[in-house]
Amino acid sequence: MTGLYARWMDRWERKLATRDTNRVVRPFDWGTDWLHSIGFPSIPSDVNGNAAAVLDGYVDEALADSDRFFSYRPVGDYRLTDGQLTFTSPVASPYPENNTVRALWFPAEKSKSKRALVVLPQWNSDAGGHVGLARLLNRFGISALRMTMAYHADRKPAETARADYHCSSNVGRTIHACRQSVIDTRACVDWLLQQGYERVGILGTSLGSCVAFIATAHDPRVRLGIFNHVSMYFSDVVWTGLSTQFVRQGFGGVVSQDDLRRYWSVISPASYLDRLNDRHVPSLLVWARHDSTFLPEYSQQVLKHFREKNLPHEVCELPCGHYTTGQFPFKLIDGLAMCRFAARHL
Repeated sequence: MTGLYARWMDRWERKLATRDTNRVVRPFDWGTDWLHSIGFPSIPSDVNGNAAAVLDGYVDEALADSDRFFSYRPVGDYRLTDGQLTFTSPVASPYPENNTVRALWFPAEKSKSKRALVVLPQWNSDAGGHVGLARLLNRFGISALRMTMAYHADRKPAETARADYHCSSNVGRTIHACRQSVIDTRACVDWLLQQGYERVGILGTSLGSCVAFIATAHDPRVRLGIFNHVSMYFSDVVWTGLSTQFVRQGFGGVVSQDDLRRYWSVISPASYLDRLNDRHVPSLLVWARHDSTFLPEYSQQVLKHFREKNLPHEVCELPCGHYTTGQFPFKLIDGLAMCRFAARHL
């Protein structure tokens, strides 16, 4: 029966994962011009054929001072209108629509304490993604600020059909986009604290889980993390995941899985796990037994680290895959597990 269930789940997962027909294999690019625009670490916009070595040095510097890498100027133009918070992203990109952060605000009406979560949906989520989860959090007495990550929904440039600019075979642009989403998330934490919320956490799903972890690791004000689908390295998911095979194709043999793991370590949870060692941050780690995108072996690496370091955490194991997490009854199981955890520990 176990084998039959696994095969049935795999067929369902593949059906869901292949229903989109607008995936584009984009050409490989080192993207050092994107990294140059960040300002730290210093890197030339044109590396004259020496990109691999230059990028290695860039990664070393960024990891050595990741607090500076993820630093930002405070936002000064928050606007809340009809339940939508907007502000100018502290990170500039060449796309005006992407430079305005949008977040839907769901305040809990009957909350005994000032508790709130920043909620980050999955890669390619539309504007309605996780709105139901935000409302469910309200029923547990927790306010929710559902943020649209860089290059998603209303932040998506007109030239793209998907959120490709957040994750693609352009190495530098992907780093730039993830950094922007991390910083935008921290700016959302700023706003919540300005509103008087005393206990703030971050909940992220899939790509949002990666962004949520990095933001949590770099912001001591974050009191709780809910990481819905977990993996040590951003690159491993892209390289081996069913839903990102078209991204992998774009690398065209220029870099290997090990190379990409190195370059994208600056946007990977594995690089920042030890930052939680001296903090009490209750964390919920969600993984799916039949996940074909965040492969279970990579999720297990995260669980093992949390166990070995005795970090405060709980594990939720889902009997489904990645895409099927969004299907009934698994989305209900997942949502209730996350809400209950937040209600207990935030």
